[in-house]
Amino acid sequence: VQLVESGGGSVQSGGSLRRSCADSGSTHSSFCMAWFRQAPGQMREGVAGLDSDGSTTYADSVKGRFTISQDNNKRMLYLQMNNLKPEDTAMYYCAHSVNWCDPKLGDYRMDYWGKGILVTISS
Repeated sequence: VQLVESGGGSVQSGGSLRRSCADSGSTHSSFCMAWFRQAPGQMREGVAGLDSDGSTTYADSVKGRFTISQDNNKRMLYLQMNNLKPEDTAMYYCAHSVNWCDPKLGDYRMDYWGKGILVTISS
């Protein structure tokens, strides 16, 4: 499995960005795709997860602002980020698990990771 992210960048507070992740090589019928982020000096945290049955999980800090989705072929993962805040500034990572998503979006279940792309929100 290879994960290649795109769509990072900088926007002002209140703006929107869309992150994309190309997932190649997965042959598992059930899996979890998720987005994580890590701000400078902080631990990595789960942002949003999407199981292969379509169920989603979001961190409380992004509920109502971020939306995780996939294309019909399940080869592209997206994260639509709206109403961005300076505290959303972080490196954002795409991840893939051959198991179901952890309900608390723990990163221990993830088997494959993208390299990450920086998202910067200015006030």
